[in-house]
Amino acid sequence: MRLYYRRLALLVVSQILAFWILIKILGNPGVQTLRATVGTWLSDSGFYPCTIRKLPMIFEHGDAHYFVIWESSCPSGNPVVEWWVDDAKGSRRVTVEPRYRRIDANHHRYTAIFGPVGNAADVFYKVSNYRQGTQQYRIHRPAKHSLHRVLVMADNQNEPANFRRVLGRVRKLYGPGVYPDMTLHAGDVIQMPEKLEDWQNQFFAPLEDVGGLQHRSPIIFVPGNHDHDKSRRPDNHNYYTDMYHGLFDSEDLSKTLVANGTYHQFYHSVSVGTARIIVLDAECPSPEQSMFLKRELQSAVFQGAEFKIIAIHVPPYVEFWDPYAWNDKGEKHWDEHIRAEYDPLFRKHGVHLVHRGPGYAPNDSITYAIRWVEDYQMYNVTYFDHHFVSLDIENKQLHWVARNVAGETIDEFVFQH
Repeated sequence: MRLYYRRLALLVVSQILAFWILIKILGNPGVQTLRATVGTWLSDSGFYPCTIRKLPMIFEHGDAHYFVIWESSCPSGNPVVEWWVDDAKGSRRVTVEPRYRRIDANHHRYTAIFGPVGNAADVFYKVSNYRQGTQQYRIHRPAKHSLHRVLVMADNQNEPANFRRVLGRVRKLYGPGVYPDMTLHAGDVIQMPEKLEDWQNQFFAPLEDVGGLQHRSPIIFVPGNHDHDKSRRPDNHNYYTDMYHGLFDSEDLSKTLVANGTYHQFYHSVSVGTARIIVLDAECPSPEQSMFLKRELQSAVFQGAEFKIIAIHVPPYVEFWDPYAWNDKGEKHWDEHIRAEYDPLFRKHGVHLVHRGPGYAPNDSITYAIRWVEDYQMYNVTYFDHHFVSLDIENKQLHWVARNVAGETIDEFVFQH
């Protein structure tokens, strides 16, 4: 009898151990990356039945609207986006018909813009369809002078396993079931915009695998040099980068459809608590962007903000990092137009913080900040490894902290007005 119980106990312990090992293996970033890659290949091969390939990803679309994008492996009937707010007036559901775009036989993209959401503290949305519905997602919107927590990332392209490690640390920072109020991505979410598998494996899948913050934390998207095809030729492969198309067209959301070959506009501005953020496209300067920047810098909204922030992938000053890219590919000239035209405007109009993309060290998740005070200071800390930034804005205080994958603070500063 004792032998029986010993064997039973050994069996139970071995099963628990096996289950623990399995969980560890499945949670390993490298294994998750392999699984996502195989899943993408199977879906492209038509192995899966009609299903949602990319669950909804939410972007801010100015101050009171949101842009949501999702994708299925086949046309999914007549889906709608339902959204509602909970406030003193109660909850009223609004439905929005999405725009449909067929990318190829296995990629069917849907987008919708909804709002205005007013001053609601919580906004909810879901995709409803008789074939492919989703759960409801909540977007928390703190009051203007309350704490706004912004996650800042950049340059996760070509490194999905390391991106998962960074996201894993992000989850530990915010805690279970808690998400940053906004996510500022400073560019280069993928390596090659024309490769559909890059979008799936390097951006959508890692976010889904590690917490799904893209459903609940609206993304402020800053275009990088890898993110979109900058040509005006037909079918220029800008498959997922039209989140700000038509932002200035109208207030009633009656925006024109994005067609193949449409060059997408990224420059815009958005308020986050007491901060105002201007997003610029470093790769494609234009007279229109310059006119917008001058107008926005002088606007009452920007000048009245406690913190004036610029988000741009390439800063006015780029550091040398690779002889080939620097000399042969001409990257030493990347910052010239920004330094000549934009930098004097930033200084003139009292910009406090410029959030840029990488230090152009290859294959990393690096975000640098350049900040203006009385003297121009840059690179107080240089750190060549994967990391992210938590940007907390509360009333008259801005707290900026860079952390590595181990959760250690590698740089930090506070603006206090």
